[in-house]
Amino acid sequence: MSSHQPQPANAQKQYEVRRADLPLSCPLPSMALWNSHPRVYLPIESEGGESDCPYCGAHFVLVD
Repeated sequence: MSSHQPQPANAQKQYEVRRADLPLSCPLPSMALWNSHPRVYLPIESEGGESDCPYCGAHFVLVD
């Protein structure tokens, strides 16, 4: 059994993501969902490499 714990959802206001992380969703798959908003997919590529979550306001930046 893995000892890896999910990171808290929406703990930061800005996240850097890579193309390997696409499709982009907030909260990210590595985040715990029990204390967060519903998962929403963000069109970061069509928004010029930056996107904001409409629920929590987290700002995502595509870095590669």
